[in-house]
This record gives sequence, structure tokens and C-alpha cells, in this order.
Amino acid sequence: MAKRFPYFVLAAAFGLAACAAYYSVFGLSKLFASQATSVIILASILEISKLVTASYLHRYWSEINKSMKVYLTSAIVILMMITSLGIYGFLASSYQDTAYRLQNLEINIANQQNKQHRFQTQLGAVTHEKQTVDKNVTQLTQALSSNQNRYVDINGNQIVKTDAANRKAYEKQLDISVQRLHELTKRESALSDSVTAIDLKIADLQTTSDVAAEIGPLKYIAKITGKSMDSVVNWLIIMLILVFDPLAIILLVSANRILQHNTQNTINDINPTQDEQSLQAERSEATEERQAERVKAPTHASDIEIKHQPVYKHGFQIKQEAPSTEILSYRNKFNQEREKKRKK
Repeated sequence: MAKRFPYFVLAAAFGLAACAAYYSVFGLSKLFASQATSVIILASILEISKLVTASYLHRYWSEINKSMKVYLTSAIVILMMITSLGIYGFLASSYQDTAYRLQNLEINIANQQNKQHRFQTQLGAVTHEKQTVDKNVTQLTQALSSNQNRYVDINGNQIVKTDAANRKAYEKQLDISVQRLHELTKRESALSDSVTAIDLKIADLQTTSDVAAEIGPLKYIAKITGKSMDSVVNWLIIMLILVFDPLAIILLVSANRILQHNTQNTINDINPTQDEQSLQAERSEATEERQAERVKAPTHASDIEIKHQPVYKHGFQIKQEAPSTEILSYRNKFNQEREKKRKK
């Protein structure tokens, strides 16, 4: 598992980088829609170059000069910002499509609510008129029942007579009122059905629409945070882009480091004492050469002359220490090699 872990890290890095590149490329192509194909090719090459540059910087940081470090690091940061901009454009464009559909849905709901309000206003007027007509019918019925003249004749008998003219007038008015009451009742029922149907339609638009299902979580977050839905979406996109491409670069660098570490461990496991042995051998050879040179005496005359030659500065003789035996041996060796080259 330990040997496979760096490859998992590398796969995660490439997966994140591929997703970031996809969103960034198509986001930038939407920003420059007139040259979408050219922008896609350009952004793809830049994304690949960014990953290669990040790996190169990590592997050869100690071997490249300062100007290259500054330029390549700046290039990676700028490319990460461009990638983040493309991701922001892609996600914002996707949200805008949903926002436009939501806006159309809200317009339809508002139209239905206005229509419902008009029906409710008409229903209120019809209900009020119906109550008035119903009251008139009640009064006319009472008038018909009390349309009588009562008096006592000479014999003391109580006589009740109905006024025929008033009765006919009351009956005619009552028929008209009853007919109007039936019409108002039918109209009230139709208006009530219309209001109920609009209520059901509004509920259907709010619950069964695909847009409502997509925006539902955002509406809930906006409600509990007290922010507008646009503000919630903006902060959500910013949080995504802050951890998207930077995390891909960090994982890529981490995978490179793990692979280098495993490679070095493998070399040490194959021959763990090779470096130490070669170092000890070099040290012993250098020690033997120094000992051999110290044993040799200077044979060239120039060494002796140099040893006793005085040095003057500003007219005064400067005290000069005699060169050491090691220095003389090196000079002697140099002179011998020079003589050999001259003979050749």
C-alpha cells in the first residue's frame, strides 16, 4: 500500500487538474464565444504547461537561477488565477441559466397570482351582491305574507283582505330577485372554482418544476443566512475555486516529492554502503598522496631561489616567511609536469 500511495496522490492530482482544466477551458470559451475553438486549444496547452512547470520547479529548484525561479513561479500563479477565472465563468454561466429559468417561473407564478387576485375581487363583489339580493328576497317574501288589510265590520267580525295590486308588484319583484340570485350563485361557484384551480396551478409550479428542485437548497441557505441567493452562489463559487486548482498543484508537487523519496530509498536499499565506501576510499587516497609528497624533498632550483629571494615594498624589505614543505612539493610537481610537456 505504501508503494501505491504516491500513485494514488498522482491520480488525484491529475483528476483535479483535469476537472479544473475542463471547467476553465469551457468557461473561458464562453467568455470569448466568438473564438471558442481557439480559446479551448490555447487554454488546454496552458493547463498542461502549468503542471509541467510546477513539476520542473519542484525537481530542479536548487539548480536553476533566481530569475527563472521568479518567472516560472509568477507564471504558475497567473495561470492558476486564469484557471480560477475560467471556473468562475463556467459555474456562473450555469447558475445564470438556472436563474433565468427561475425568473420565468416566478413571472408565471406572479401572473397566476394576479389573475387569482382579479377573480377574488370579482368573487367578493358577486358575494356581496348575492347577499343583498338574498336579503331582498327575504323582505319581499315577508311583504307578500303581510300584504293584507285587516278591519272589523259593523257586526264586529274581523275581515282580512289582500291588496291585489301590491301582491302582483311584490311577486314580480320577487321573481326577478330569485332569478338574479340563481345567476349570482352560479357565477360565485364558477369564480370559486377558478380561484381554486389557480391555487393548484401555483402549487404545482412551485413544487414539481425542475428549477424549483435545483434552486431549493440555495433558497434554503439564503433564507437561513439572510442573504440574497445571488450572494450565496457567489461565495459558494469562490470557495470552490480557492480549493480546486491550488489543491491540484499541491498534490502534484507532493506526488513528485514522494516518488523522489521512494526512488532514493530504493537506491540505498540496493547498495546502502556504496557512498560511504567511495568516500572513505577517496579520503585514504588523498591522505596517501599528501604523505608521499611530504616525504619528497624539493629538487628544483627555482624552489630554493624563491625561498631566499627578498621582497621589497616602497623601498623597504618585507619579511617573508619560508614556504612550507607542502607548498614546495606542489611547486616541484608543477615544474616537473611542465618539463615533461616541454620535452614532448
